[in-house]
Amino acid sequence: MEARTPVEILAYTSDVGLAKAQRNVSAVLILGFFAGAFIAFASGVSNMAAYNLLAESSTYGLGRALSGALFGSGLMLVILAGGELFTGNMLIIISVMDRRVKVMRMLWNWLWVYIGNFIGAVFVAWLMYSSDLFNSSGGLLGGVTINIATYKTAISFQAAFILGLLCNWLVCLIVWAAYAAKDVAGKVLVIFFLIWLFATSGFEHSIANMYYIPAGLFAKQNPAWLSMSYLSAERLAGLNWGSFFIKNLVPVTLGNIVGGACMVGVLYWFPLRKQMVERRQGDRRKSLEQR
Repeated sequence: MEARTPVEILAYTSDVGLAKAQRNVSAVLILGFFAGAFIAFASGVSNMAAYNLLAESSTYGLGRALSGALFGSGLMLVILAGGELFTGNMLIIISVMDRRVKVMRMLWNWLWVYIGNFIGAVFVAWLMYSSDLFNSSGGLLGGVTINIATYKTAISFQAAFILGLLCNWLVCLIVWAAYAAKDVAGKVLVIFFLIWLFATSGFEHSIANMYYIPAGLFAKQNPAWLSMSYLSAERLAGLNWGSFFIKNLVPVTLGNIVGGACMVGVLYWFPLRKQMVERRQGDRRKSLEQR
């Protein structure tokens, strides 16, 4: 199975980042919507498969492993079907350092992709709520959905930031490794096993949380599902739209930026950039000689 070397991945990632940065607003929003929906599908389905296990402390770890095995389908759809995912687009930093994309153009892309991801993920969360699927097992799925959202909005700012950093360090490594594969089978294998590692870890992914927390907020409106959460009124009061944005989305997003852009993009750039430049110069010489 043919694969790109790390130097070739760096050059390829720069090319991908350039193409992403050149898309117009409507294209970025639509592809961002798709990616947000794909991650939300994976989040909802992984919860559906494991909610009985997640509801019990004795089987919680097994539940995480089962849900993690399914979560990779979201990133597979993003990469294979086409989508713009905010966390993966942190790698556009490589195109910036390669002097092919301006910083403001990168930030412009991140902003509109983030908005598109948010719309797609919340839309799927609302559809799941409206479908009454949360009634599964007498409303236990609804209760677990509320529990997950409540937990995520109760994490401290520092912990949420670090969990976000760890998350996107792994996610961007997965995207980087998927770029090594030149065929669909290779990409699927890379994504499946490495996303399983990430999703089982308990790290915080800003786009996945755009499904998990709104889904919990929607489910909280149903008294039957609320009673199945078995949480105190004080704990439940902490789950609201304000806590979603301020206590989770802000620190997790900042952590995702540092984890993806700095821990992967920047740190791979410095040891590999010289070899990439030399390789490009060699390719140019060969091209001129063949003319």
